[in-house]
Amino acid sequence: MAEGARRLLAPDEPAPVWLLRSDGRADFVLTADHAGRAIPCALSDLGLPESERLRHIAWDIGIAAVTERLAAALDAVAVMQRYSRLVIDCNRESSVEASIPPLSEATTIPGNIGLAAEQREARRREIFAPYHAAIARLLDARRAAGRRTVLVAMHSFTPIFKGVPRRVEVGVLYNPDARDIRMQQILLELLRAEGDLAAGDNAPYAITGTSDYTVPAHAQRRGLPHVEIEIRQDLIADPAGQSAWAARLARLLPLADRRLQERP
Repeated sequence: MAEGARRLLAPDEPAPVWLLRSDGRADFVLTADHAGRAIPCALSDLGLPESERLRHIAWDIGIAAVTERLAAALDAVAVMQRYSRLVIDCNRESSVEASIPPLSEATTIPGNIGLAAEQREARRREIFAPYHAAIARLLDARRAAGRRTVLVAMHSFTPIFKGVPRRVEVGVLYNPDARDIRMQQILLELLRAEGDLAAGDNAPYAITGTSDYTVPAHAQRRGLPHVEIEIRQDLIADPAGQSAWAARLARLLPLADRRLQERP
């Protein structure tokens, strides 16, 4: 830390990185950029009432529990991030305005307005950087050990966005410009073959070089097989839904990976 830089996180506040099953034996590595909704005490809840801090604008509702259950079912390592994306979005390049949004959907974020450069840097340094450094160290260590890795980025999305309902229940996301999108195509085929799902092909979002950070920075640049999964939040808002989706993905992801290794 630069001399004289003020700390954002107090010593008794949780670290941004939440690492599960560090000794997991599976080829899968799970990430959850928006797993938590914590806000550092120094930021005074960003000036938002609790009703706003509980909404999708603050975190990916349900995804932490799904990821935890999925990691256990697969025996896979998972790296999750504890702080609200309103503090800093760990799935955005830290230099863009959307990294620390002054407005999210139709909600003004008072604590993000008029920030000085050093305030933005404190959030990057203490939350964004440690989280992505942990992912990079993990992936580098696996490569050094000769271990194969399939990165699975876990997210959830709101069933209504700016007043418009979303029919899609699960989305398989990828960058169309990526060198290899076979894993994504296979998983999408398997989800649609379930017969009880509205599965979106790059819907409700698509990955681009500016829309996402984790997949481009950690998977695409390393040439790793990968997929980003978006689950509609009303389907994983309670323990029953979280367990059901973890079980479904624990069944389909290994099957998709086996087919990937068989497919030229």
